Amino acid sequence: QVQLVESGGGLVQVGGSLRLSCAASGRTFSGYSMAWFRQAPGKEREFVAAIRWSGGSTYYADDVKARFTISRDNAKSTVYLQMNSLQPEDTAVYHCGTGIWGPSSRARDYEYWGQGTQVTVSS
Repeated sequence: QVQLVESGGGLVQVGGSLRLSCAASGRTFSGYSMAWFRQAPGKEREFVAAIRWSGGSTYYADDVKARFTISRDNAKSTVYLQMNSLQPEDTAVYHCGTGIWGPSSRARDYEYWGQGTQVTVSS
């Protein structure tokens, strides 16, 4: 089993920034890709960004690629999501997922999930 704990969410004004962290523990997640998804009330969980184990390849949803950056520190078993120029439509609970070798934009492909951290962008 892999346990994931997200942190770093909060309330921010339009145009502000936040940095989310996702710390992994338990069974090693060596080799796994990791991803961030988000879920707004009444909506399905949607893909935000993913990163391969090596960190050399990253993938983004179209509406965040110019504003968000995913990175990872394997020595700390942690993945990050730097979010800039936040907009009200970014408001959601952000979850990290892992348990997959190659990255995917489909939530059902990921085996392990964290509880999520709330991001609220006020206008």
